[in-house]
Amino acid sequence: MATFVLIHAAATDSSCWHLVSDAVRRRGHDVIAVDLPVDNDSADLSDYAATVLDAVGEYRDVVVVGHSFGGFTAPLVAHGLGANLLVMLQAQIPQPGETPGQWWSNTGHAEARRRQDEADGRDPDAPLDPLEIMLHDTPVTLAKEMLAHQRDQSATPFEKPWPLPEWPTIPTRVLVARDDRFFPLEFMRRITRERLRIEPDVMPGDHCPMLGHPEELANRLVAYWNEVR
Repeated sequence: MATFVLIHAAATDSSCWHLVSDAVRRRGHDVIAVDLPVDNDSADLSDYAATVLDAVGEYRDVVVVGHSFGGFTAPLVAHGLGANLLVMLQAQIPQPGETPGQWWSNTGHAEARRRQDEADGRDPDAPLDPLEIMLHDTPVTLAKEMLAHQRDQSATPFEKPWPLPEWPTIPTRVLVARDDRFFPLEFMRRITRERLRIEPDVMPGDHCPMLGHPEELANRLVAYWNEVR
């Protein structure tokens, strides 16, 4: 039995994981989903990681899963725990010394999004509508519930460099969502290849596949665990 530690994105809370948590537990595993101090202006990435580490405590056989901005925290937690496996789910992949604020320009995210919008026939200069760009493959009720859980995101963790000197020496899988319009597929494939030198796996879904495809995501997470245990 594994313990899956689920780390959420910016400006939200752990409620986004409720369907996947239930699905993973039905498959015989434990789940820890932690609320990060995203609205605390004194909290940086090290504090985010410490929050998760405190919640995990003495659990062993750990799989750490980071979603979106949770990708900056998940490797810190995996390193701190000596985790068995790290899974980056449609996640930002940091480099040593890079601040989360720099990640956007360093990766060419704006250009990638513009190209995707133009290819799909959307106005690339239109205001970002999360229901259209990030949650279009999520059932509407679930999408609105997630937006209702939005929190004020402090800028503090975006300002300091990612603190690890290198990627942790822990088996890592990258799972990307095929239909995300915010982090487009080819953008995510390029960043994964460039930064981790691995090929990502692809599943259906928008920016939040844990809501639109929880059963498939649970199956993939458990399959990853079975590969490394």
